[in-house]
Amino acid sequence: MSSAHTPSAHTPSVFQAFTGLSDDETEILNQADRFAQAETYPLARRMDDEEWWPEDIFPKIGETGYFGITAPESLGGAGLDVFTSGLILQALGRWNYALALSWVAHENLCLHNILRNANEAQKAKYVPGLIKGTQIGALGLTEPGAGSDALGSMSTTARREGDHYILNGRKIYITNGPVADVLLVYAKTDKSKGAHGISAFIVEKDFPGFKVAQKLIKMGFRGSQTAELVFDDCRVPAENLVGEENKGVKVVMSGLDLERAMISPICLGMAERALALSVDYAKQRKQFGRPIAEFQMVQSMLADMYTWVESMRLYTYQTLRAANVIGENDGGRGEIHKITAAGVMYVAETLNKVLNHAMQVHGGTGYMWESEINRLYRGIKLLEIGAGTTEVRKMIIAKELLSE
Repeated sequence: MSSAHTPSAHTPSVFQAFTGLSDDETEILNQADRFAQAETYPLARRMDDEEWWPEDIFPKIGETGYFGITAPESLGGAGLDVFTSGLILQALGRWNYALALSWVAHENLCLHNILRNANEAQKAKYVPGLIKGTQIGALGLTEPGAGSDALGSMSTTARREGDHYILNGRKIYITNGPVADVLLVYAKTDKSKGAHGISAFIVEKDFPGFKVAQKLIKMGFRGSQTAELVFDDCRVPAENLVGEENKGVKVVMSGLDLERAMISPICLGMAERALALSVDYAKQRKQFGRPIAEFQMVQSMLADMYTWVESMRLYTYQTLRAANVIGENDGGRGEIHKITAAGVMYVAETLNKVLNHAMQVHGGTGYMWESEINRLYRGIKLLEIGAGTTEVRKMIIAKELLSE
């Protein structure tokens, strides 16, 4: 095998082509790209090598204004939309996809859900710190025995005792779990009602009875902290109930549609980076006395990758624009339920093809753990599993088609 080759960190101008963005949107993406390359890319390798969490990066992101994108200015936010959040996430995905995942768990799954569903007192208490990045947010839904059937099989319970709810149960595969200060957690308050007996709570890390059971070590997205969480008679003030008791399913379903919409920009950013690395490597790597970019087989793979990336871009932006107009009661059904499932299914599966070609272009270099393309390649599988597996996404699409 050849010796390791480290391509330039710069993203080639191939990505400055037509994107379907307005001038303002293009500038937002470019600004976020410059920030992500300068501040997050230097952290990526150590995060991957050591499952390391850079403690100062969230406050730095907050200072730069890349948290609270959809939050009102009165709370310290930018007052912009989900589409803008997606552009920032796309840029992060290019340069440090592990940090991009932590960003979206904080910004979208926790902060945005609180903005959509919490009361004014809850927003005033928790949102400013989340926007500043001095508080880290997470979402607690998946359980050891409840993954794809997260609602029906949920076993974490919450019972009212005076001015508190007492939570008991476990959550697993929780992004930001080991470092989170504020968690949006789902628990059953009425077992007899099944999925319609679920409530949502804001849990602070210092609440009695809450602890991180174990930090989980992953194949990809390393450095994005993931944990199993335990609630052992965890005392949560009743004022931290989000929305009405037994009405948490609305919060869950609306959040899941947005979560699926926000996975796609990570995929797009990773695919853009993989193509950039492959073009750069093909120009520099020589075999038989000339750059491999001159070989038609390599050119064919690069052409495929470019076409796939552009199709991912179109589907990602279409899905994000649709997510912009989700009403508070629109999640979990209808057109938005279908398009977010279809969008993430297509984009994740297409990223898999892009990364397979990228690995082939890189050859033995790509197989080495320390190469950047190897790091990207190890990330793909999560994107075909998270927020509902590919198979669950197909079930959603088919159900919506057949109910029309």
